[in-house]
Amino acid sequence: MFSGSIPALVTPFRGGTFDEAAYRKLIDWQIDNGSNGLVPCGTTGEASTLSNAEHHRVIEVCIEQAAGRVPVIAGCGSNDTRNALLHMNFSKKAGATAGLCVAPYYNRPSQAGLIAHFSFLAENSDLPIVLYNVPARTVTDIEDETVVELVKKYPDRIVAIKDASGDLSRVADHRMGLSRDFCQLSGNDELWLPHSAAGGRGCISVTANVAPALCAEFQQAIAANELKKARELNDRLFPLHYAMFSDASPAPVKYALSRVHDWLTDEVRLPIVPASEASRKAVDAALEHAGLI
Repeated sequence: MFSGSIPALVTPFRGGTFDEAAYRKLIDWQIDNGSNGLVPCGTTGEASTLSNAEHHRVIEVCIEQAAGRVPVIAGCGSNDTRNALLHMNFSKKAGATAGLCVAPYYNRPSQAGLIAHFSFLAENSDLPIVLYNVPARTVTDIEDETVVELVKKYPDRIVAIKDASGDLSRVADHRMGLSRDFCQLSGNDELWLPHSAAGGRGCISVTANVAPALCAEFQQAIAANELKKARELNDRLFPLHYAMFSDASPAPVKYALSRVHDWLTDEVRLPIVPASEASRKAVDAALEHAGLI
Protein backbone atom coordinates (compact mmCIF):
# COMPACT_ATOMS: atom_id res chain seq x y z
CA MET A 1 0.00 0.00 0.00
CA PHE A 2 2.86 2.38 0.85
CA SER A 3 6.42 2.68 -0.35
CA GLY A 4 9.27 5.10 -0.94
CA SER A 5 10.22 8.30 0.83
CA ILE A 6 7.48 9.44 3.21
CA PRO A 7 8.34 12.49 5.34
CA ALA A 8 7.02 12.68 8.88
CA LEU A 9 6.18 16.33 8.47
CA VAL A 10 7.04 19.07 10.93
CA THR A 11 4.19 21.30 12.06
CA PRO A 12 5.28 24.89 11.34
CA PHE A 13 4.59 27.44 14.06
CA ARG A 14 4.74 31.21 13.93
CA GLY A 15 4.03 33.28 17.02
CA GLY A 16 2.87 30.21 18.91
CA THR A 17 0.20 29.14 16.43
CA PHE A 18 0.01 26.73 13.50
CA ASP A 19 1.40 28.43 10.38
CA GLU A 20 -1.07 27.08 7.85
CA ALA A 21 0.30 29.01 4.87
CA ALA A 22 3.83 27.69 5.46
CA TYR A 23 2.48 24.16 5.89
CA ARG A 24 0.71 24.29 2.55
CA LYS A 25 3.92 25.48 0.86
CA LEU A 26 5.88 22.71 2.59
CA ILE A 27 3.43 20.08 1.33
CA ASP A 28 3.63 21.33 -2.26
CA TRP A 29 7.44 21.40 -2.06
CA GLN A 30 7.50 17.86 -0.73
CA ILE A 31 5.27 16.51 -3.48
CA ASP A 32 7.07 18.46 -6.22
CA ASN A 33 10.36 16.95 -5.02
CA GLY A 34 9.25 13.34 -5.19
CA SER A 35 7.94 12.40 -1.76
CA ASN A 36 5.72 9.31 -2.02
CA GLY A 37 3.42 10.10 0.89
CA LEU A 38 2.97 12.44 3.85
CA VAL A 39 2.59 11.90 7.59
CA PRO A 40 1.04 14.82 9.49
CA CYS A 41 0.90 14.81 13.30
CA GLY A 42 3.55 12.22 13.97
CA THR A 43 6.38 12.57 16.49
CA THR A 44 8.20 15.07 14.26
CA GLY A 45 4.94 17.00 13.92
CA GLU A 46 4.90 17.64 17.68
CA ALA A 47 1.53 15.95 17.97
CA SER A 48 1.91 15.60 21.73
CA THR A 49 1.81 19.41 22.08
CA LEU A 50 -1.23 19.98 19.86
CA SER A 51 -4.76 20.36 21.13
CA ASN A 52 -7.25 18.01 19.49
CA ALA A 53 -8.61 20.93 17.48
CA GLU A 54 -5.12 21.80 16.24
CA HIS A 55 -4.30 18.15 15.60
CA HIS A 56 -7.36 17.75 13.41
CA ARG A 57 -6.77 21.01 11.56
CA VAL A 58 -3.20 20.01 10.69
CA ILE A 59 -4.46 16.69 9.29
CA GLU A 60 -7.28 18.43 7.41
CA VAL A 61 -4.92 20.96 5.80
CA CYS A 62 -2.48 18.22 4.80
CA ILE A 63 -5.21 16.22 3.08
CA GLU A 64 -6.65 19.31 1.39
CA GLN A 65 -3.28 20.45 0.08
CA ALA A 66 -2.13 17.01 -1.03
CA ALA A 67 -5.38 16.79 -2.99
CA GLY A 68 -4.96 13.10 -3.75
CA ARG A 69 -1.50 13.47 -5.27
CA VAL A 70 0.09 11.22 -2.63
CA PRO A 71 -1.36 9.16 0.23
CA VAL A 72 -1.68 10.80 3.64
CA ILE A 73 -1.00 8.65 6.72
CA ALA A 74 -2.49 10.72 9.51
CA GLY A 75 -0.95 10.53 12.96
CA CYS A 76 -3.69 9.10 15.16
CA GLY A 77 -1.75 7.74 18.12
CA SER A 78 -2.56 8.41 21.75
CA ASN A 79 -2.00 6.85 25.15
CA ASP A 80 -5.79 7.04 25.50
CA THR A 81 -7.46 4.43 23.28
CA ARG A 82 -10.66 6.41 22.89
CA ASN A 83 -8.77 9.56 21.93
CA ALA A 84 -6.88 7.55 19.31
CA LEU A 85 -10.25 6.43 17.96
CA LEU A 86 -11.41 10.06 17.89
CA HIS A 87 -8.39 10.93 15.73
CA MET A 88 -9.02 7.94 13.45
CA ASN A 89 -12.67 8.78 12.94
CA PHE A 90 -11.82 12.39 12.11
CA SER A 91 -9.03 11.35 9.75
CA LYS A 92 -11.27 8.89 7.95
CA LYS A 93 -13.92 11.57 7.43
CA ALA A 94 -11.28 14.05 6.25
CA GLY A 95 -10.01 11.62 3.60
CA ALA A 96 -6.81 10.14 5.06
CA THR A 97 -5.45 6.99 3.45
CA ALA A 98 -4.50 5.43 6.80
CA GLY A 99 -3.83 6.24 10.43
CA LEU A 100 -0.39 5.96 12.03
CA CYS A 101 -1.01 4.53 15.50
CA VAL A 102 1.87 4.51 17.95
CA ALA A 103 2.02 2.09 20.86
CA PRO A 104 0.39 3.84 23.82
CA TYR A 105 3.09 5.75 25.67
CA TYR A 106 3.50 6.36 29.41
CA ASN A 107 0.86 3.75 30.38
CA ARG A 108 3.27 0.87 29.63
CA PRO A 109 0.57 -1.65 28.61
CA SER A 110 1.36 -5.36 28.45
CA GLN A 111 1.32 -7.22 25.13
CA ALA A 112 -2.26 -8.24 25.99
CA GLY A 113 -3.04 -4.55 26.51
CA LEU A 114 -1.52 -3.68 23.13
CA ILE A 115 -3.61 -6.35 21.43
CA ALA A 116 -6.73 -5.01 23.14
CA HIS A 117 -5.86 -1.40 22.21
CA PHE A 118 -5.26 -2.06 18.52
CA SER A 119 -8.17 -4.51 18.33
CA PHE A 120 -10.51 -1.83 19.68
CA LEU A 121 -9.30 0.61 17.02
CA ALA A 122 -9.56 -1.95 14.22
CA GLU A 123 -13.06 -2.97 15.26
CA ASN A 124 -14.42 0.55 15.70
CA SER A 125 -12.96 2.35 12.67
CA ASP A 126 -12.58 1.27 9.06
CA LEU A 127 -9.53 3.50 8.54
CA PRO A 128 -6.51 1.27 7.73
CA ILE A 129 -3.92 1.23 10.52
CA VAL A 130 -0.15 1.58 10.25
CA LEU A 131 1.35 0.29 13.49
CA TYR A 132 4.13 2.48 14.89
CA ASN A 133 6.69 0.85 17.14
CA VAL A 134 9.18 3.24 18.74
CA PRO A 135 10.08 1.78 22.15
CA ALA A 136 12.78 4.39 22.80
CA ARG A 137 9.96 6.93 23.15
CA THR A 138 7.02 4.84 24.34
CA VAL A 139 8.92 2.36 26.57
CA THR A 140 6.45 -0.29 25.40
CA ASP A 141 7.66 -2.54 22.58
CA ILE A 142 5.20 -4.07 20.13
CA GLU A 143 6.80 -7.51 20.07
CA ASP A 144 7.03 -9.53 16.85
CA GLU A 145 4.49 -12.09 18.02
CA THR A 146 2.05 -9.28 18.82
CA VAL A 147 2.45 -7.75 15.36
CA VAL A 148 1.85 -11.14 13.73
CA GLU A 149 -1.21 -11.82 15.87
CA LEU A 150 -2.75 -8.41 15.14
CA VAL A 151 -2.14 -8.53 11.39
CA LYS A 152 -3.53 -12.08 11.12
CA LYS A 153 -6.56 -11.03 13.17
CA TYR A 154 -7.22 -7.88 11.11
CA PRO A 155 -5.58 -8.36 7.68
CA ASP A 156 -7.77 -5.74 6.02
CA ARG A 157 -7.36 -3.19 8.80
CA ILE A 158 -3.74 -3.40 9.94
CA VAL A 159 -1.86 -2.87 6.70
CA ALA A 160 1.69 -1.77 7.56
CA ILE A 161 4.20 -1.05 10.30
CA LYS A 162 6.61 1.79 10.89
CA ASP A 163 9.41 0.12 12.82
CA ALA A 164 11.67 2.47 14.75
CA SER A 165 12.93 -0.21 17.12
CA GLY A 166 16.40 -0.15 15.52
CA ASP A 167 16.33 -3.96 15.34
CA LEU A 168 16.83 -4.98 11.71
CA SER A 169 16.13 -8.64 12.47
CA ARG A 170 12.48 -7.70 12.85
CA VAL A 171 12.08 -7.23 9.11
CA ALA A 172 12.81 -10.93 8.59
CA ASP A 173 10.82 -11.94 11.69
CA HIS A 174 7.75 -10.17 10.33
CA ARG A 175 8.28 -11.65 6.87
CA MET A 176 8.50 -15.16 8.32
CA GLY A 177 5.40 -14.72 10.46
CA LEU A 178 3.29 -12.95 7.85
CA SER A 179 2.85 -12.69 4.11
CA ARG A 180 6.03 -11.38 2.56
CA ASP A 181 3.85 -8.67 1.02
CA PHE A 182 3.16 -7.09 4.42
CA CYS A 183 4.29 -3.46 4.18
CA GLN A 184 7.24 -2.69 6.42
CA LEU A 185 8.56 0.88 6.63
CA SER A 186 11.69 1.94 8.42
CA GLY A 187 11.31 4.53 11.14
CA ASN A 188 15.08 5.10 11.33
CA ASP A 189 16.67 7.11 8.51
CA GLU A 190 20.15 5.78 9.24
CA LEU A 191 18.86 2.19 8.81
CA TRP A 192 16.86 2.88 5.65
CA LEU A 193 19.32 1.12 3.32
CA PRO A 194 19.75 -2.16 5.25
CA HIS A 195 16.06 -2.18 6.17
CA SER A 196 15.20 -2.04 2.46
CA ALA A 197 17.72 -4.77 1.67
CA ALA A 198 15.99 -7.00 4.24
CA GLY A 199 12.59 -6.45 2.62
CA GLY A 200 11.36 -3.00 3.69
CA ARG A 201 9.33 -0.85 1.31
CA GLY A 202 10.64 2.59 2.29
CA CYS A 203 10.97 4.98 5.19
CA ILE A 204 8.79 7.34 7.19
CA SER A 205 11.57 9.85 7.38
CA VAL A 206 12.67 12.86 9.40
CA THR A 207 15.47 13.76 6.96
CA ALA A 208 13.04 13.88 4.03
CA ASN A 209 11.56 17.03 5.56
CA VAL A 210 14.65 18.97 4.51
CA ALA A 211 16.03 16.76 1.70
CA PRO A 212 12.98 15.40 -0.14
CA ALA A 213 14.57 15.20 -3.59
CA LEU A 214 17.68 13.41 -2.33
CA CYS A 215 15.62 10.98 -0.26
CA ALA A 216 13.33 10.26 -3.20
CA GLU A 217 16.32 9.69 -5.48
CA PHE A 218 17.85 7.40 -2.85
CA GLN A 219 14.69 5.30 -2.63
CA GLN A 220 14.44 5.12 -6.42
CA ALA A 221 18.01 3.80 -6.58
CA ILE A 222 17.15 1.13 -4.03
CA ALA A 223 14.02 0.12 -5.95
CA ALA A 224 16.01 -0.12 -9.19
CA ASN A 225 18.65 -2.25 -7.42
CA GLU A 226 21.27 0.38 -8.25
CA LEU A 227 23.24 -0.32 -5.09
CA LYS A 228 26.32 1.70 -5.99
CA LYS A 229 24.20 4.81 -6.51
CA ALA A 230 22.17 4.05 -3.38
CA ARG A 231 25.34 3.79 -1.29
CA GLU A 232 26.66 7.06 -2.70
CA LEU A 233 23.42 8.85 -1.84
CA ASN A 234 23.35 7.18 1.56
CA ASP A 235 26.84 8.52 2.27
CA ARG A 236 25.69 11.98 1.23
CA LEU A 237 22.66 11.85 3.51
CA PHE A 238 24.16 9.99 6.46
CA PRO A 239 25.51 12.97 8.46
CA LEU A 240 22.13 14.65 8.07
CA HIS A 241 20.35 11.61 9.53
CA TYR A 242 22.38 11.95 12.72
CA ALA A 243 22.25 15.75 12.80
CA MET A 244 18.46 15.56 12.91
CA PHE A 245 18.84 14.05 16.39
CA SER A 246 21.75 16.16 17.63
CA ASP A 247 19.24 17.75 20.01
CA ALA A 248 15.69 16.95 21.07
CA SER A 249 13.63 16.35 17.92
CA PRO A 250 12.20 18.18 16.04
CA ALA A 251 14.34 21.20 16.99
CA PRO A 252 17.23 20.26 14.64
CA VAL A 253 15.02 19.57 11.62
CA LYS A 254 13.09 22.79 12.16
CA TYR A 255 16.37 24.67 12.29
CA ALA A 256 17.48 22.89 9.11
CA LEU A 257 14.28 23.87 7.33
CA SER A 258 14.72 27.49 8.41
CA ARG A 259 18.17 27.41 6.75
CA VAL A 260 16.72 26.05 3.51
CA HIS A 261 13.50 28.13 3.36
CA ASP A 262 13.01 31.69 4.60
CA TRP A 263 9.27 31.06 4.94
CA LEU A 264 9.77 28.50 7.71
CA THR A 265 10.82 29.30 11.28
CA ASP A 266 12.66 27.09 13.75
CA GLU A 267 9.91 27.64 16.33
CA VAL A 268 9.07 24.66 18.54
CA ARG A 269 6.73 24.18 21.49
CA LEU A 270 7.66 23.52 25.09
CA PRO A 271 8.97 21.28 26.48
CA ILE A 272 11.10 21.24 23.29
CA VAL A 273 13.39 24.27 22.99
CA PRO A 274 15.28 25.55 19.93
CA ALA A 275 18.34 23.61 18.83
CA SER A 276 21.53 24.28 20.77
CA GLU A 277 24.53 25.98 19.19
CA ALA A 278 26.34 22.63 18.94
CA SER A 279 23.31 21.10 17.22
CA ARG A 280 23.08 24.01 14.79
CA LYS A 281 26.72 23.57 13.84
CA ALA A 282 26.14 19.85 13.25
CA VAL A 283 23.09 20.61 11.10
CA ASP A 284 24.93 23.26 9.08
CA ALA A 285 27.83 20.90 8.43
CA ALA A 286 25.47 18.11 7.38
CA LEU A 287 23.50 20.41 5.09
CA GLU A 288 26.73 21.48 3.42
CA HIS A 289 27.87 17.85 3.11
CA ALA A 290 24.58 16.99 1.41
CA GLY A 291 24.87 20.00 -0.92
CA LEU A 292 21.70 21.61 0.41
CA ILE A 293 23.25 24.94 1.41
